[in-house]
Amino acid sequence: MIGNLKPLEILLIVVVILLLFGAKKLPDMARSLGKSARILKSEAKAMKQDGDQTAKSTTDQTAQTQDAPRTIQAAPGDVTSSRPVSEPNRTTQS
Repeated sequence: MIGNLKPLEILLIVVVILLLFGAKKLPDMARSLGKSARILKSEAKAMKQDGDQTAKSTTDQTAQTQDAPRTIQAAPGDVTSSRPVSEPNRTTQS
């Protein structure tokens, strides 16, 4: 759409924007827009790092639980009737 605009039309749009917002407010608006973009970028980066750390800790926990099989006991302290439990793999669940 912008490729279809002629230079005169672009100039007219710029003049209308200047009249609506004023020359003094435009730099402030551009500054706040840049600040918002930087904040958004830093938050997205922080969320990605948090997601990577969560995935790593989940993988570590899964590896730890797979080393020692879980058992079900019939009664607290009754080890004679305990048996191993086969649990579904977390990676196969959706």
